[in-house]
Amino acid sequence: MMAATAPTYAPSPAAPPQASQRVRVLIADDSAVVRGLVARWIGEAGHEVVATAANGRIALEAMSRHDPDVILLDIDMPELDGTQALPLLLAKSPGVQVIMMSTLTTRNADISLRCLALGAVDYIPKPESNRGVTTSDAFRTDLIERVRIFGKARARKRGPIGASTPAAHGTPAPTPVSALRPTAPLVLRPKARAGVAPRVLLIGASTGGPRAVGEVLEKIGAATLRQFPVLIVQHMPPVFTAVFAEHLGARTGLPAAEGKADERLQPGRIYVAPGGRHMGLAGTRGDVTIRLHDGPVVNFCRPAVDVLFQDAAAIFGPSALAVVLTGMGSDGTGGARALTEAGGAVLAQDEATSTVWGMPGSIAKAGLAQAILPLAEIGPALRNLLTGQGA
Repeated sequence: MMAATAPTYAPSPAAPPQASQRVRVLIADDSAVVRGLVARWIGEAGHEVVATAANGRIALEAMSRHDPDVILLDIDMPELDGTQALPLLLAKSPGVQVIMMSTLTTRNADISLRCLALGAVDYIPKPESNRGVTTSDAFRTDLIERVRIFGKARARKRGPIGASTPAAHGTPAPTPVSALRPTAPLVLRPKARAGVAPRVLLIGASTGGPRAVGEVLEKIGAATLRQFPVLIVQHMPPVFTAVFAEHLGARTGLPAAEGKADERLQPGRIYVAPGGRHMGLAGTRGDVTIRLHDGPVVNFCRPAVDVLFQDAAAIFGPSALAVVLTGMGSDGTGGARALTEAGGAVLAQDEATSTVWGMPGSIAKAGLAQAILPLAEIGPALRNLLTGQGA
């Protein structure tokens, strides 16, 4: 992904992983160049490529022999493509972390989002050519970081990577409870100012967000959502955000699209920050418009959650209601602080149900969350807050 158009994350300055922490990776891509490059990068990062495959059929055969922690799965492959192979791979090894790879086209964006709904944990947009793959430091950094993150998530589910556990024989081991507990007690923010009704719903998310955002909105319900404008910053590249908005519209039955510059906020509409551009707000509480700009990346991201939250804090103050869902990094923490200082309320997803407890975890640890909830409880809690029934 290019830093100017999609979120990128600084590589962690960590020592090479120990043998028990090495992630076992299967690469399925019809390009021998891509397979070779990605395998080399993963090896240089201290992890292990257990198999490569030119199509989904070969990947399925390799699954039985090698039991990988992470699968990098290309969408377009001969014989058995990524979308056909995905459910079969997940059935063979429940809990395996599948990351889809595809070039930035509307078709591939749509397929990638559908794959997330089917059980893939994330996607990585590939440069359009093998030359682009070879020269893109951002693509390499994103890929290695995701292998590390999702390899760690897999290890939580079945013990030390490579250990002999029930998951290695097709039965997923339960996630150790100790791995889901914060290292220090979390302090909740006092409830938002009483008597001030919410006027806007703000959502920030990154890794794992597309599925989480859809579930939250569905559980709030269209009847409630029709009364408020909903603004979403989901870390995604261009093309993907427009398709993501379409998916949300289909799921909720509400108008949903990328936000447009100077567009006036209306209740019952869902506005998604366009990939590669910051989405903020301008105007006064009674006449608020979308503000788009190409300013510097914030928290390594553009669009950034902080930009939206900070503008909303200045305009809506105590009538702003926000939630931060699963995602890498700490984007949203500065904006959440501005919202809470202005009297608004911020909810955060808990660690156990987050794909990556980076963004919501940062807010929880900073003491900015009014509530820290499992994903299944967030929609109902937001509905109660929006309708004046409390959390």
